[in-house]
Amino acid sequence: MTSLIRSPLLLVLALWAAGLGAAAQFAKIVVIFPELQAYYGETGAASGYLVSFISVMGMVLGLIAGVIAIQIGVRRLLLGGLVSGALISTWQATLPGFEWMLASRLLEGLSHLAIVVSAPTLIAQLTSQRYQGMALTLWGSYFGVAFAAIALAAPAILGSYGLPGLPVIHAVYMAMFAALLALQLPAENHRNAPPWPSAVDIIRRHVTVYSSPFIAAPALGWVFYTLTFVAMLAVLPSMVDPSSRPFVAAAMPLASIISSMTVGNILLKYISAVSVIITGFAIAILLVVVFLLTGPSAWLFIALFAALGLVQGASFAAVPELNSNLPDRALANGGIAQTGNIGNALGTPALLAVASTGAAFGLPVLLITCYGAAIIVHVAMARSRAKADASSLVKT
Repeated sequence: MTSLIRSPLLLVLALWAAGLGAAAQFAKIVVIFPELQAYYGETGAASGYLVSFISVMGMVLGLIAGVIAIQIGVRRLLLGGLVSGALISTWQATLPGFEWMLASRLLEGLSHLAIVVSAPTLIAQLTSQRYQGMALTLWGSYFGVAFAAIALAAPAILGSYGLPGLPVIHAVYMAMFAALLALQLPAENHRNAPPWPSAVDIIRRHVTVYSSPFIAAPALGWVFYTLTFVAMLAVLPSMVDPSSRPFVAAAMPLASIISSMTVGNILLKYISAVSVIITGFAIAILLVVVFLLTGPSAWLFIALFAALGLVQGASFAAVPELNSNLPDRALANGGIAQTGNIGNALGTPALLAVASTGAAFGLPVLLITCYGAAIIVHVAMARSRAKADASSLVKT
């Protein structure tokens, strides 16, 4: 029985479920945001910080979370994130004053960061190379799946339990998976952990990581994906016929998940993860050019998100493909967390500002620029890796 529970497949599913809990840290606020605004009254624009404050920690400490994972162990970091997430949600269920709720969201960013850095690192460690692409493509769907599930469940939960309902359910969920994974994840050996780095060492680590074409590549491409993904969910539905808006808003993230799990997985069997990422961005550029020439279209927007679904799963699959050892993978996932939070924080204001100008070409040009830059970055990183590999062969 124990060996069955500890099978790689079931552990990967449990880690993915932990990721759903991390994504729910965003969704549990976003989905009921109007109700929270009404509850807290005259907070004005500051109410938006209830959503964005959770990204602050990831922007500042994303890579440091990878360093901490190396020091204390990836398993401990994950369990710490789940337990602290359960405790914070329990506190939020009391509906504390607005300032205290903001403070809890800031702390929740640490919990979120711990989970999104450690879980994909563990998934890559637990799966064989043959199934890594598939497992990490599944992981890449966690954000969209959690948002869809909470959006569907929230009206019934609000109707039955009021505003405390979602944080209470979330707290129970996080505690449950903390207990399950504490029992089933293999123990780690921390005897050979390096000394804790100083502040200067951490700065040097940032320079080392972001100058490495192996560790940095997934994160440097990911920032261009996150600059537009969430922002387009907010902007694009308003550009189609009002009768189609609910369908488009639901279908766009669903299309990205389906393409990632189907076409993305098939492509990963035949070409590298980086090639899949570049393919996704290239198709997205072609679709945006069509958008520029023909104007907005519901099915065009859905197809655009399907193209970005290739980027979604392959970006996580690129981490173990480019980095063979656990410390480098932890740092690479920390980089993805950091650049992802930067993209999420900056993308929506940027797209809204461009869309508000009324210029028909503004939004398409911005999207083409982002995706073109992503391709250039990945091609440049690939060339740097080829040079590094050639140099190592010459030395040996």
